[in-house]
Amino acid sequence: MTGSADRLGTSPTRQALDELARLVLAGENTQSVLQHVVDSVKRVMPEGSEASITLMRDQRATTAAFSGELASRLDETQYEQGSGPCMDAALSGELIEITDGRTESHWPDYIGTFLECGARSSLAAPVPAAHLAAGLNVYAPVADAFTDEQRRAVTQFAAYAGVALTNMDSLQDAREQAENLQVAMASRAAIEQAKGILIERYKVTADQAFRLLADASMRTNRKLRDLAENLVLTGELVP
Repeated sequence: MTGSADRLGTSPTRQALDELARLVLAGENTQSVLQHVVDSVKRVMPEGSEASITLMRDQRATTAAFSGELASRLDETQYEQGSGPCMDAALSGELIEITDGRTESHWPDYIGTFLECGARSSLAAPVPAAHLAAGLNVYAPVADAFTDEQRRAVTQFAAYAGVALTNMDSLQDAREQAENLQVAMASRAAIEQAKGILIERYKVTADQAFRLLADASMRTNRKLRDLAENLVLTGELVP
């Protein structure tokens, strides 16, 4: 049983957590970071265990990363049925454990597939992400597989996944804002150049030049920026 004797202060769990902490998120995408998480979890859980991460957006559940077919299949079974420990943990914010599937009374439809796939116990920990519900899932082939140390480890890995998801959302927001700012700056530059042309051509004020552009935009149902760029390139206000 891998990792059954280690504590969070020693390897391999501590080593795996430290590796995650050193990830440079700006150089990773969300899926690759989450894959690092599930691969690390697999290394420190009982032998034969598989891990996955469930994301829930707009009431739709998907598996963002998984370490093996067992985790992927059991995740998908829960999504198809609309309930299960992975979804319940993500939505409730509570750690959910199946200690022995052969005596589990919750989710009766799911438990049949759970046992058929060779799973006997599982953990589902909520992932504390800022903008969505998520869960970290571990499936083990033996009953009563998890120690207290491993339960704490899963909770810590879930926290790292939450940081990754939140940071990725923030990074994407920052990229989008930067792109929007670049577009806005380009639009402003074209409009200012077009206004300068109109001021010189018609001997009008800056406000009057802008009104000429705005009126042309409304008449032609074209974006003001497009008209401005056309004027700068061709000298024509309306093609």
